[in-house]
Amino acid sequence: MEVTPLPVQINSRMAEAEIRLAKTDNRPAFAKRRVDTPHLDLGRIEPPRSVYLTVRYAADRLAALALMIAVAPIIGLSAILVKLSSAGPAFYTQTRLGRRGRLFTIYKIRTMIHNCESLTGPRWSMPGDPRVTRLGRFLRATHLDELPQLLNVLRGDMCLIGPRPERPEFLPELQGELPHYTERLAVRPGVTGLAQIQLPADTDLDSVRRKLAYDLYYIHHVGFWLDARILICTAFYAIGVPYRALRGLFRIPNTEIVERHAQIAMAALPRQRLSA
Repeated sequence: MEVTPLPVQINSRMAEAEIRLAKTDNRPAFAKRRVDTPHLDLGRIEPPRSVYLTVRYAADRLAALALMIAVAPIIGLSAILVKLSSAGPAFYTQTRLGRRGRLFTIYKIRTMIHNCESLTGPRWSMPGDPRVTRLGRFLRATHLDELPQLLNVLRGDMCLIGPRPERPEFLPELQGELPHYTERLAVRPGVTGLAQIQLPADTDLDSVRRKLAYDLYYIHHVGFWLDARILICTAFYAIGVPYRALRGLFRIPNTEIVERHAQIAMAALPRQRLSA
């Protein structure tokens, strides 16, 4: 019986995906070349100081441990299905920026073909991205691929709630286009957050600009009541309840309030700097 090796099939699909991406390349200019991680002027990034945040960092680790035990069977089953359905490791690791620019390794369940950036380099995903596997689409839609980030919370790299952790390759140009972008590094990044439950994944500079407004609002208003509402909305959002139905019920700040606050906050903040 003649058997076609699985790697040949995967490599063929990957090549086709890369060709399609080349024809519809929406990468920003800085994602098309290698960019060294910058040295941040960390003295200007002042983290908010409060008893609440200190307590929450400890509580997050306890909550992450309990959640990790509860969802371990789901993570295990998802990993097995990924291994059976496509070549490559079940888990995916990537370098991200943490609080005050600290680099850390983030963990996710793999949803794309293996080594998907080997030909294109770092880039944002896009709607209908051909690199995403069939199972990966389901894992992304249900957010199950994010569950291994609980390990990052246990390690102290992340919190349950906070800004999305950015890739260091994108930072120099984002900082150039959005002068106050590094203000979001004042707190630990989060598995979920005010921006994540309201806006889709980043696809271009405008989408990053919108999320920055939500991140700044969160950092300046962080507290128990806001965090509680974000966690509740995340649970409903994960099972498919549209955010618009939750906004009024849980009194989540709307886009107008967030963007108005961002304009005031950015005007009051000194311009962040990067040194080579």
